Amino acid sequence: MSTVEKTQATIEDLYLVEGKAELVHGKIETMSPSGFRHLRMNDTIVESLRLYERSTRSGFACGDGGGFLCDLPHRKSFSPDSSYYTGEIPQNPDDFLPEAPTFAVEIRSKNDKGPKSLQRMAEKRQDYFAAGTKAVWDVDPDGPVVIRLYLAGSPESPLEFRRGEIAHAEPVLSGSKLPVDSLFD
Repeated sequence: MSTVEKTQATIEDLYLVEGKAELVHGKIETMSPSGFRHLRMNDTIVESLRLYERSTRSGFACGDGGGFLCDLPHRKSFSPDSSYYTGEIPQNPDDFLPEAPTFAVEIRSKNDKGPKSLQRMAEKRQDYFAAGTKAVWDVDPDGPVVIRLYLAGSPESPLEFRRGEIAHAEPVLSGSKLPVDSLFD
């Protein structure tokens, strides 16, 4: 009887992928392109994070498609929709960032509905927190609750933000704010 070894994908393999992808369970998981609403919401969030970056002069606002490395048993990278990063910058600016973002934003796409999707998103949040991320926004464009802020210290008790309210990422990004309605302009 012969044994066939499965080859696990590596970070070096991830660098060769065109488009957005993550390395999970030894496999490269590609992500489909985003629709117009998703793009516009993400742009609004990144603009807000850039204003925060300029006002605090600590950390970096990051848009869609960036690679963040981590060293979890089953996950080696993240590629959030948008994020804020306060860690070390790699010597080669073309390399992935060497650790998880401080704050990550995941915007649900039109296919992110139902129990399986919600479970997958919950597992990814757990991965973020295990890798050192301190806060995660789950943005649901179709829900009555548009933004849920999950904090590493209380991951089962999110703060909820609806239309007409001002979302934030306190205490992680102290002073950050985003009018929820601006996501729908």
